[in-house]
Amino acid sequence: MAKQVAKPRTEEKLTRQREAVLQVVRERDDHPTASEIFQSARLRLPTISYATVYNSLRFLKEAGLVYEINFGDGASRYDRETDRHDHAICNDCGKLVDFDLPQAADLMRVAARKSKFKPASVHLTLRGVCPDCRKV
Repeated sequence: MAKQVAKPRTEEKLTRQREAVLQVVRERDDHPTASEIFQSARLRLPTISYATVYNSLRFLKEAGLVYEINFGDGASRYDRETDRHDHAICNDCGKLVDFDLPQAADLMRVAARKSKFKPASVHLTLRGVCPDCRKV
């Protein structure tokens, strides 16, 4: 049986540190790593520690305020968009972009039938070469 993790109450007031981390993620158009978030958060709160950024990201993720993207090949990235959506990632430069493919739900049903898994969610990740890298 899977261990259940208690979700933090979203009505809790965010600490200054959590608010700073959340604002960094929300203001960026890309999908920053914890290290990039730490660098930006230090501009707002010079005394913030790396551990505080990690703990804040974990809290914000569990509260549903940010979405963690982990492709298993490097550092997690964080997304301000928490609704279901898909990603494309460049194999050359690592650029990560959001897109929505409504047909992913149909793919999930087919995959569930073939695998006999009970689906919880589906997130499509398209890997390839972005337009900027193709120009080179």
